[in-house]
Amino acid sequence: MLIRPTFRRRIAFFLVGDLLLGVLSLYLAYALRFNFAIPSHFLDHFWRIYGVLMLCKIGAFSFFKIYFVSWRFFGLKDAKRLLLAHLAAYGLFAFLFLLFSSWFNPMPRSAIVIDFVLSLLFTGTLRISKRLYLESAGIPGYRKTLIVGATPKAVRMIKSASSGDIPYFPVAVVDADPNQWGTYVENVRIHPLEEIESLTEKEGIEAALVAATFPPEELNRLVERLGKAGIKDLKMVSLISDRHEPLKDIAIEDLLARKPKDLDIDAIRNFLQGKKVLVTGAGGSIGGEICKEVLEFGASRLIMVDNSEYNLYRIAEEVDPKRSSAKLLSVTDREKLGKLFEEVRPDIVIHAAAYKHVPLCEANVENAVENNLVGVMNVIDLSISCGVQKVVNISSDKAVRPTNVMGATKRIGELYAQNVESGDTEIVSVRFGNVLGSSGSVVPKFKEQIQKGGPVTVTHPEITRYFMLIPEACQLVLQAAAMAKGGELFILDMGEPVKIVDLAKKMILLYGKEEEIEIEFTGLRPGEKLYEELLIDDAECKTKYDSIYVAKSTRYPIEALRKDIETLLNGEEKLTLLKKIVPEFLRREADRLIRPGEEPPKRH
Repeated sequence: MLIRPTFRRRIAFFLVGDLLLGVLSLYLAYALRFNFAIPSHFLDHFWRIYGVLMLCKIGAFSFFKIYFVSWRFFGLKDAKRLLLAHLAAYGLFAFLFLLFSSWFNPMPRSAIVIDFVLSLLFTGTLRISKRLYLESAGIPGYRKTLIVGATPKAVRMIKSASSGDIPYFPVAVVDADPNQWGTYVENVRIHPLEEIESLTEKEGIEAALVAATFPPEELNRLVERLGKAGIKDLKMVSLISDRHEPLKDIAIEDLLARKPKDLDIDAIRNFLQGKKVLVTGAGGSIGGEICKEVLEFGASRLIMVDNSEYNLYRIAEEVDPKRSSAKLLSVTDREKLGKLFEEVRPDIVIHAAAYKHVPLCEANVENAVENNLVGVMNVIDLSISCGVQKVVNISSDKAVRPTNVMGATKRIGELYAQNVESGDTEIVSVRFGNVLGSSGSVVPKFKEQIQKGGPVTVTHPEITRYFMLIPEACQLVLQAAAMAKGGELFILDMGEPVKIVDLAKKMILLYGKEEEIEIEFTGLRPGEKLYEELLIDDAECKTKYDSIYVAKSTRYPIEALRKDIETLLNGEEKLTLLKKIVPEFLRREADRLIRPGEEPPKRH
């Protein structure tokens, strides 16, 4: 750690180096002046001359900020400043010599001219040596960098760059605050945001570090602007406390994140505090995040259920083991699940277990129907028999006018939750769209395709989806559950739908590979819609929260529903029986609907 470069150590290193090189250059200048036979009387005042000359040089170097330049970043502009510093230093020495010539003599004046040249050569070589070594050794260079935002994070990044902690060389800072323009952050000048393009062209900027916080819409525009300016390497500065990973790639999640304006933390905490909570599908993207949120908001006990050993192990490693337990079993196994319910007697049950991947469900209809329907019925029935206070059934936007098996089974789960005789147990379903970064979603798929060099595959140029960050979606689920009285179908406001091809283009831009990676359209897959919907019609109404809607109830006599589900589970014609329960189910096969010529449903 003693040799780790820091601001003070760098100054001390170059100061000692300049003192040593100063002795060498002055003595060599004397030797060259006298053809390596220096008369002894000319050395009488050597150290006096050296001392004054070095004071002049150190003063000039400090004035021209030569000691502030990092070893590996020394360039043409710095060489120019070094020349000016030498001219100033030797000019000052000449002035002192004229005033106090008797104090310096005997002094070979031509040796001072030689020393000027040698000193400029030696000090310049010292400062550019590391850069020459890195470039000649093929070690990746340090990229000229623009910092966006004159913030404490910007100060930290400039210091980190100077210390060699990050492979970037900040040459300019841009900020929206006019009061900052023309001032300096760690000797780097602050410019208006409007100068991004001109600075990029003038300085040859290759990278940008975003050190300020922007809303997703503004960050979107900034990323597009930086991309158009030719900056391919985009990074976001993380929290100041994160010393080991100060930078992260700007992710598509940062651009699409939509913070709910009416998130009621107190309502969620009051709902969960001191409760025993059982979560099915705990190892999945949604279930896992709900487990973390449940403990974060004060649940006394968390019981995590999943039939995937690896997924359950992974979430168990991420939560407090003192307040949680992991149970490896399937929600379709009613006997084992019943024993668990009897044993733990949960206060709240959150059912997130389901087969959710549309193409896999289309290819495995029987398994999808069994897992999704038997699972939701077992969880709801056992919750009622064990006196669970509240059951939350996680549903999907694909349950609206479903065109696939997964969506149809989710819709039946909603119907069962709404119509079952629940006694004192309050049962609620919460429907929402895609979450960013969940397993099997387009975001990790696109990332993998980009990293492999493409192409990025999009099913259709017009396909759109709703997106929300996983933590935000899960918090809204818990908030909806907190306000539920039983029998509701809540719908989360997912914002505006996103065109998948635009999402793909933006991800390619973030990776800086617009010219390398192509987008390939492959056609809609079986069961896939062009447009997902969250609302069925205008009958839905808002709750006291703008981010949460409640749908009107759909009545379906429970005995008839149970009988129809049993027939579906035991019958051969699964698709026909699904359509009997969900009349709006129109299964899409590959790139067409079962009904020829049917238009895609309109968005609401």
